[in-house]
Amino acid sequence: MKQAPTAPENDRRISRRRHDREIVSLAVPAFGALVAEPLFVMADSAIVGHLGTPQLAGLGIAAPLLTTAVSIFVFLAYATTAAVSRRVGAGDLRAAIRQGMDGIWLALFLGAVVVATVLPSAPWLVGLFGASDTAAPYAVAYLRISALGIPAMLVVLASTGVLRGLQNTRTPLYVAIGGFAANGVLNVGLVYGAGLGIAGSAWGTVIAQFGMAAVYLLVVVRGARRHQASLRPDLAGIRNSAQAGVPLLVRTLSLRAVLMIATAVAARLGDVDIAAHQIILSLWNLMAFALDAIAIAGQAIIGRYLGADDAKGAKQACRRMVEWGVAFGVLLGLLVVAARPLFVPLFTSDHTVQHTLTPALLVVALIQPVAGVVFVLDGVLMGAGDGPYLARAMVVTLVVFAPVALLVPPLGGGLTALWWAMALMMAVRMLTLGRRARSGRWLVTGAMR
Repeated sequence: MKQAPTAPENDRRISRRRHDREIVSLAVPAFGALVAEPLFVMADSAIVGHLGTPQLAGLGIAAPLLTTAVSIFVFLAYATTAAVSRRVGAGDLRAAIRQGMDGIWLALFLGAVVVATVLPSAPWLVGLFGASDTAAPYAVAYLRISALGIPAMLVVLASTGVLRGLQNTRTPLYVAIGGFAANGVLNVGLVYGAGLGIAGSAWGTVIAQFGMAAVYLLVVVRGARRHQASLRPDLAGIRNSAQAGVPLLVRTLSLRAVLMIATAVAARLGDVDIAAHQIILSLWNLMAFALDAIAIAGQAIIGRYLGADDAKGAKQACRRMVEWGVAFGVLLGLLVVAARPLFVPLFTSDHTVQHTLTPALLVVALIQPVAGVVFVLDGVLMGAGDGPYLARAMVVTLVVFAPVALLVPPLGGGLTALWWAMALMMAVRMLTLGRRARSGRWLVTGAMR
């Protein structure tokens, strides 16, 4: 006869269900917003591709520069989410929105600096990529026009952080979908209807980006007025937001250095290896969106628990999210293996590339559970405001990864060996983040860390 569950077991089940509902309610919309953002570049590529090869080549040079210029400031979202969610947990919505406004003002300042830097240096930046004489003018034109939208995109990042901190991931999803739709319509109209060519694609994207920023600002300003929070720039608050973001900037730059080193090593291995590497990297990024959605939920949930002085709740939520990360990692790994015969031919019909791709792809599948733990703990520690430790841990990871990856070509290794180096990188991240999570030093409660 089956025994009835004990009171502690019932408590654990109730706690898990509560955490599951919170994770799902935040992670699912966050995943949709994350997937919608890269569609901007895909839509631009599809529309510009019909103009001609030089135009598409120009876009291929300018787009990564713009993506890098925005992505290195992703701390605007991460740091703002952590700070706002703490104040939400403490029950001070006025201070939460005031903190969010500091992040938005910082975004505007940084956006202006980036624009002032990119506009005059656009030809030099394009030249660094070795653009051909036919592609370079299109790359410069697209880069200069699209750079005008960078302040809007940074405002979007900061505002997204505000709403996530307020436990709202649905609005960013709706804004992302609306922005993608507007971008597509504007691009078609300006590129072909108005005959502006690649410049029309850039202007369409800029207009869509400012439209997204305007919607976010409208939502935040309404919240500020409702809770009587000041909208004026506060230099002390902006300075604090910048200081909180510096460690996360170091973390992001170190992570991008890892990816750049991996790409550079793959390029040295030959055309077949770099082609296969790009396919794997595209798949890796797609799977990262699914895992990052749980991490975003972690940022918002952990910050709220710690702001409410509930260290026990934060610890329980962390444990449950790690379980989610492992489960999704296993699922993604199995999907990679099972669907490999279906999606690989979609990327390439070259049998040599397919042959090179297969063993490296199995390594990627194998390390997905590790990636699940890493992404979740990354989000948990960000939500706790533990940026300095995240920066140190990522620098250590870079120091371990770089020499191992750079030794792959001299030692005669191929793409699979490079991805084993990537697996080592993820293992180091899991060890450093797991050690911090177990220590409990991140469990600092209160409205401010």
